[in-house]
Amino acid sequence: MTAREVLDFAKKNKVEMVDLKFVDLVGVWQHFSVPTSELTMDLFKDGSGFDGSSIRGWKMIQNSDMLVVPDPNTAKMDPFTEIPTLSMICDVQDPVSREIYERDPRGVALRAEQYLKSTKIGDVSFWGPEAEFFVFDHASYDQNSHSGYYFIDSDEGIWNSGREGHNLGARPRHKEGYFPVPPTDAQQDIRSEMVREMEKAGLHVEKHHHEVATAGQAEIDLRFDTLVSMADKMMMYKYIVKNVARRHNKTATFMPKPLFGDNGTGMHTHQSIWKDKKPLFAGKEYAGVSKMCLYYIGGILKHGPALAAF
Repeated sequence: MTAREVLDFAKKNKVEMVDLKFVDLVGVWQHFSVPTSELTMDLFKDGSGFDGSSIRGWKMIQNSDMLVVPDPNTAKMDPFTEIPTLSMICDVQDPVSREIYERDPRGVALRAEQYLKSTKIGDVSFWGPEAEFFVFDHASYDQNSHSGYYFIDSDEGIWNSGREGHNLGARPRHKEGYFPVPPTDAQQDIRSEMVREMEKAGLHVEKHHHEVATAGQAEIDLRFDTLVSMADKMMMYKYIVKNVARRHNKTATFMPKPLFGDNGTGMHTHQSIWKDKKPLFAGKEYAGVSKMCLYYIGGILKHGPALAAF
């Protein structure tokens, strides 16, 4: 959509609030909202200000003014608000230079796409993540001066097979969640609802299923896309997963290892570089890949500590 089309879209959908989202340094979606009286063409040109010193790892208090500038192509209706709310993803800019802030993760992705084109090595890169997560019924934790603990629970967890009172069994054992049918898979409808909301938001979903671990481990796969577009989609993906879980009085987490003795949660990510509509990672080297692909893998290994910083 263009900025003008966003204004028409908001009017058609009787939008009352506009939610402006951006990604912080560690990859968490932050947001603030403005009334539709602020939704003008100037918003897409001049942005909206906020205090950058309150965002982890960003600005100092004496130099904290920052701008979010919405990308009209990301405009969608928020499926979880009672008040009709238009959601847009924003770039973070310096209000003086109007350059994209160097610590804005979306800005890093934009620069990466520009750099790839500038090298003339490839025209585009494609990214296909396979994100996994758990949906629990309970999660409590504390850390204080004299104690510390965490406790999670899921009705589907195999540890509840001997629970007293009404108990219907049919729970996946450790490492046996991939992937029996319901009633062992107790979250089929929840995942389907997540997929439905994702499709409404413009995400191309390929499949969903229970994952290996007990206690509600799941995976929903998206069709590959370009770097910035897929990064935007993954933020919306996580937002939808967590909020659909909350609808059902459950809690979703993408943390890597919430359960001892069972599979953790990962995110396999298919990656490729293309030029003139040809895949540059296909070749005649080991496993049918090109030398470029081998060097690419080597680069990931070399820069692994930095890539895994968060």
